[in-house]
Amino acid sequence: MHRHAAVFGILVSLSTFTVQAQAPTPPDEPRVQLKFVGEMGFLDVLAHSLRQGSDGTLFRYTDDGGQTNLYNFMRLSAELTLKGRHSVVFLYQPLAIDTQVVLKRDVRIDALDFPAGTPLDVGYSFPFYRASYLYDLLSGPDRELSVGVSLQLRNANYVFTSADGTLRRTARDVGPVPLLKVRGRWGLGGGWWLGFEADGSYAPTAIINGDSDSNTTGALLDASLRGGVRITENVDAFLNLRYLGGGARGTSDDDEEQFGDGFTSNWIDTATISLGFSYRLPWGS
Repeated sequence: MHRHAAVFGILVSLSTFTVQAQAPTPPDEPRVQLKFVGEMGFLDVLAHSLRQGSDGTLFRYTDDGGQTNLYNFMRLSAELTLKGRHSVVFLYQPLAIDTQVVLKRDVRIDALDFPAGTPLDVGYSFPFYRASYLYDLLSGPDRELSVGVSLQLRNANYVFTSADGTLRRTARDVGPVPLLKVRGRWGLGGGWWLGFEADGSYAPTAIINGDSDSNTTGALLDASLRGGVRITENVDAFLNLRYLGGGARGTSDDDEEQFGDGFTSNWIDTATISLGFSYRLPWGS
């Protein structure tokens, strides 16, 4: 009896070892992964206003400047991920809106008056570059909850020119913008997934805004929701809904650039819908 029990125990142990040896091991995330992401769609200006000079007119781009159409939207990024946890992202987004209107009222911009009835060319450009670092608090390729920081370089340009070229005001703004960042993604099965991403900050001082020559309060929020599907092992497609908005208010002491007293208030709110694709290089170990 004891001999049979011993043999039975040995057989059970061998069977268990065989099953464990044959069980597939979940694939590990690659130690190094490089991914490229591109989005294309349209942008809608929800609200946009500018006041140049404390005695200037509050110029509403949607009412006074003709920003009532849908505009092209594009965004490109490259991401390097190490050991499935550490990610570095570089992002570029162009944004330029040019309109032509006939002013319905008198407008004063930076100590210059544009009379009602003036044919006006309005240019607004706000392309930006952003570098980010993220750390994933979760593990596994099908879920993510990452937190980190971003540094954005703003590169704004505003132009108001009468059609005959006799009246013109311009303003430029270049500087760094520090941001906090969060990103998440959850697999739904069958290759489908949902995700979100947000970069944002509120900067009440000139030092945080990166401009030592001004006393400015600024804010920015870039937040999106997306849903996608894995098309191949290396390619995903997704639909993205995004809010992008922010601005600044304050007074600059840069006498070389200003015609008025240096006061500026500029705020914009936009929404975008875009179709995106991501491509992961088929290497990594």
